[in-house]
Amino acid sequence: MGRLHQGVSKDRWAVIPRVLCFLFHENEVLLMRRASHRAVFPDRYNGLGGHVEPGEDLRTAARREIREETGLEIGTLQLAGLILVDTGEAPGVLIGVFVGEAPERRTGMTAEGMLAWVPMDQVLELPVVEDFPELWPRVLRFRETREPFFLSYTYDPKDRLIVREG
Repeated sequence: MGRLHQGVSKDRWAVIPRVLCFLFHENEVLLMRRASHRAVFPDRYNGLGGHVEPGEDLRTAARREIREETGLEIGTLQLAGLILVDTGEAPGVLIGVFVGEAPERRTGMTAEGMLAWVPMDQVLELPVVEDFPELWPRVLRFRETREPFFLSYTYDPKDRLIVREG
């Protein structure tokens, strides 16, 4: 099928692809506390990740983001789930959520923020990003079952997050 047969047109809903990665080592997960000067999620904890670049697939983008943010080369990365975000504006966002095992524990400051290894049972005690309390149990469930999750994020009229699972 050629590119002209992909069904792409201006009246179709489009998404910006992103990746979110959770690296584990024993009973800890590597999170980043976003720098206070960052426009998005300042001083909040989240996994690693970012935008997919042209020509990349989701896993390649996840590996690149991990390497850029930590210096780590990760062997196996598994797609744990997909999240479609509809903000009410075009385009939307598609997030591929990945999990992997870190070969070693690295910490430190980066341009994005501070890397920290956090015991898995203490993660929700931290100031995390808005969707983290919904996402974290699904990531842990994937590690046990290897069954991926599929989420849809929308917002109500008061800009509160609504999470639906498919």
